[in-house]
Amino acid sequence: MAEPITIRVLDIVGSNICVSAGDGQRLYDKIKPLLDQNLKVILSFQGVETLISTFLNAAIGQLYGVFPHEKLRDDLTVTGLEVDDIEALDLVVKNAKAYFSRPREYDQAWKDEVGDEE
Repeated sequence: MAEPITIRVLDIVGSNICVSAGDGQRLYDKIKPLLDQNLKVILSFQGVETLISTFLNAAIGQLYGVFPHEKLRDDLTVTGLEVDDIEALDLVVKNAKAYFSRPREYDQAWKDEVGDEE
């Protein structure tokens, strides 16, 4: 079996501030192909000083729409997070699992709440 691939978030983002969805998307674009190849990925947040859920939703949350949560639990390891950041990641994962379990219902509820902009 191949050794896990370590992705350093600092190398992808180029900063210790992880706040934008665009940066999160770039990280997602690095993670997804590796998981598609059934490789194990270690995602290192070492050195990251600022991290918000917008970034985590783009980088990690959307993976739950592509892969079963069991695969992500087994093949994606996250390291180097502070306690507050672990809590934020846990919430992102919880929300992603809920959303992707019933996306049409969540989308309809959103449309009902804010109106249909289409």
